[in-house]
Amino acid sequence: MSAQRWRLGEGGLIDRSRVLPFRFDERLLHGHPGDTLASALLANGVRLVGRSFKYHRPRGILSAGPEEPNALVELRGGARREPNTRATQVELFEGLEARSQNRWPSLGFDLGAVNGVLAPMIGAGFYYKTFMWPAAFWEKLYEPLIRRAAGLGRAPQAADPDRYERAHAHCDVLVIGAGPAGLMAALAAGRAGARVLLVEEDAALGGRLLSEAEEVDGRPGAEWAGAVEAELADMPRLRILRRTSAFALLDGGVVAAVERVADHLPEPPAHLPRQRSWKIVARRIVLAAGAIERPVVFGGNDRPGVMLAGAVRSYLNRHAVLPGRRAVVFTVGDDGWRSVADLLRGGAQIDAVVDARAEVPPEQAQLAARHGLRLVAGGRVTGTQGGRHLTAVRFADAAGREEGVGADLLAVSGGWNPSLHLACHLGNRPRWDAAIHAFVPGELPPGLVVAGAAAGRFSTHAALADGAATGLAAAQACGFDAAAPEIPRAEDAPRDAVPLFHVPGGRGKAFVDLQHDVTDADIALAHREGFRAAEHAKRYTTLGMATDQGKTAGVNGLAILARLAGQAISEVGTTTHRPPWTPVAIGAVAGPHRGRHFRPARHTPLHDWAAANGASFVEAGLWYRAQWYARPGEAGWRDSVDREVLAVRNAVGVCDVSTLGKIEVAGPGAAALLDLVYANTISTLAVGRLRYGLMLREDGFVMDDGTVARLAEDRFFVTTTTANAGAVLQHLEYCHQVLRPALDVSLLSVTDAWAQLSVAGPRARDLLAAVLDPGPDLSNAALPHMAWIAVRLGGVPCRLYRLSFSGELAYELGVPADYAEAAMRRIMERGASFGVTPYGTEALGVLRIEKGHPAGGELNGQTTARDLGLGRLVSTRKDCIGRRLAERPALTDPARPVLVGLKPADGRTPIRAGSHLLEPGVAAVTANGLGHVTSACFSPTLGMPIALALLSDGTARLGQRIRVFDPLRGGDLEAEICPPVFVDPQGERSRG
Repeated sequence: MSAQRWRLGEGGLIDRSRVLPFRFDERLLHGHPGDTLASALLANGVRLVGRSFKYHRPRGILSAGPEEPNALVELRGGARREPNTRATQVELFEGLEARSQNRWPSLGFDLGAVNGVLAPMIGAGFYYKTFMWPAAFWEKLYEPLIRRAAGLGRAPQAADPDRYERAHAHCDVLVIGAGPAGLMAALAAGRAGARVLLVEEDAALGGRLLSEAEEVDGRPGAEWAGAVEAELADMPRLRILRRTSAFALLDGGVVAAVERVADHLPEPPAHLPRQRSWKIVARRIVLAAGAIERPVVFGGNDRPGVMLAGAVRSYLNRHAVLPGRRAVVFTVGDDGWRSVADLLRGGAQIDAVVDARAEVPPEQAQLAARHGLRLVAGGRVTGTQGGRHLTAVRFADAAGREEGVGADLLAVSGGWNPSLHLACHLGNRPRWDAAIHAFVPGELPPGLVVAGAAAGRFSTHAALADGAATGLAAAQACGFDAAAPEIPRAEDAPRDAVPLFHVPGGRGKAFVDLQHDVTDADIALAHREGFRAAEHAKRYTTLGMATDQGKTAGVNGLAILARLAGQAISEVGTTTHRPPWTPVAIGAVAGPHRGRHFRPARHTPLHDWAAANGASFVEAGLWYRAQWYARPGEAGWRDSVDREVLAVRNAVGVCDVSTLGKIEVAGPGAAALLDLVYANTISTLAVGRLRYGLMLREDGFVMDDGTVARLAEDRFFVTTTTANAGAVLQHLEYCHQVLRPALDVSLLSVTDAWAQLSVAGPRARDLLAAVLDPGPDLSNAALPHMAWIAVRLGGVPCRLYRLSFSGELAYELGVPADYAEAAMRRIMERGASFGVTPYGTEALGVLRIEKGHPAGGELNGQTTARDLGLGRLVSTRKDCIGRRLAERPALTDPARPVLVGLKPADGRTPIRAGSHLLEPGVAAVTANGLGHVTSACFSPTLGMPIALALLSDGTARLGQRIRVFDPLRGGDLEAEICPPVFVDPQGERSRG
């Protein structure tokens, strides 16, 4: 067993009764429950954990939380390999395997470190200046090299074996963060009776109380937090989500969060997802996200062993780990002295305390004197020494005299930045607070309040009081009331500090962004070259990008930029914080929607019947539709399709069209809404009648077509194309809620409620008379074309719509979905004497092309009603969506491509959809293109190939010849231009 020689003999919040073995770079190490990977590495004496992105410099652990820029590791292996994970947030578990990144052949000996020698040549912006000449090198040399060098970790090559879930939550008060302010906010709102959701990204509640050696109400802070947690757990209307990061604040009080359900386990149990993404809708939000300690920029500030002072306290007090035995503390104010006291209690030797203040408060000076510490008032750290870890620190006193001391730990306290990222996600800019030398939330979105350290109130007592007040106010705003909770006793000392962000002129590179190797020199270069705005400098230097997002680098970079510009930081401003606050796995974003869950297979109620009767299926959107029904003796699909088409033309066929979108529109305002949405008038439709409806987009192009049946004065049944069912419903909802909110209308999708069977052919009426229960009159007089009646089939109420897309006498029988298969069996049994034939989508396509009906190939989002020969449907007596823009000159130009029919000149050569149309004899170039073929088939009715096409000035070209050119498939033929209706142009069959 490896010795945890840097583990303190007592203290901490770890479980010493259990030992957890784990591996880092194949080396077997040990830790305890309650450790993070970072604390366990430090306990085992591991200081070098990674290499920096650009220069491959040795990097150690800087922090103890989500702001960690250095210790990015690769976890697990195989399909579960997870790159770029912060070691500071990885809970240690037995068997954990972690590897360092961005090094070769090993972490200790990395050949990529040669980039440090080339540093003068690869400063900020060198990409933009270097890879411009010669131009031919970009694709063959530069881009492959850049892509090879880009990135840190390795993405897994195999499919992710884990599950991810999505969940929704609604609450009165959402509290983000479970530190002192968050706990008090949840306690106040919970006692008031509000529904409260407390979200904390750590596994334990308490925030900084877990990391500090201070008392609350006379007992250790962690113990007080545990007592509050117990009370919260007993509240029936309060829920706690641990290991959950709120990463985005959206409109309407919506917060996006991700819960790491099983990331602390070797692999998720079968009944659990790995992660769960949450959409939380809250009436009021209390942001108590705490604060992030700020480093100071000085020469050599990136060596392993240079740590944030607050992180040092976390490892000492929470994890019982001594990060170094010989330390130097560099502080800009009171806060660093907490680390001095804790390091002394942990047994560390402190060789110097470098305090940037010219005058150090007496009690701190006395602490130094009592322990014989070297106090350097008004001092600055100017450099460090060491290779793979820190060995010495150089500093200057107030007079500028430099000296150095040996050290393996440098604890840096540069002040604290409120964690206000979420407060900025809706575009709200933070403001500079000179009193704390940091940005604090500015104007906040409605319903959001910021509490505690996130609002710049850094003392524990101030955070507790602020949390209680904001939690109670949030509950009161939701209609709940209670007495304010008593504020616990806690330290309330002011935090004195000086604004020191950068020590210029030190020895070695001074890093602002440790993750991207951005130095103070890079920012100076950006300023000299004109990139002086905060946003410009960020992008030119890559400052605060990647996972850092300005957490540790942002304010220091702005301070350097402000000094170079001779301005205050408040004048320079800040970059925009955008979601996500923390990296989110793509699996969590997708949730369960992947594979067949991303594109689920939808089956009609007749799917099993069709499969049993020899159907071959095709995916139509999300649906599986019968493409054709093969019969014994047929050589191929064409034989099946031709048979089905001829059966419809000569006898009767039945087709499952259940996939059509079906929407019921009801209410006094239903007719007015449909008049707005459809190009033609719907309000004049009589009860019991149907009308073909054409829907335009806002830009005047055709969106969808279908039919509208009026079921009652205030109730309509709308059908849409299969592919656009969802889009049309969304469009109707938008038009109602946004454009006509005053209309009293309800919309309901009933696509899955009704099975729809198309019965078409000369014997269709005879077949239906034999199938339906006796009673209905199916004659032309009683049920004319484009009318509907209520019927019964085996006692089940159904609807019969008389309409045709095949050009034949045709009906659509609407049957409740549960009775669809019984209805089909009855149709096939009683229709045998009429020659009934089931037909699929291929035959349906041939029938509609023969009849010249536009469908998917023609309704491609680029055609207008006039292009399709449907211009007369656009009513001039009313307004509708898209009507005005459809009148634009470019959309009414006679030279626009319009719908025509094509027949091969030789009567036999197939025409392929997608072929280009050209004048015969001209060069086959784009400039000579006149249109394209939209749909094509072989017509068994005509005994020849036919096609529909969009042809420029097509109406004037009827009877002429056109060249049909298909370079990809080797097609080149002449065709005759004809009207698009090939069969029954007068429409006598459908009205017979």
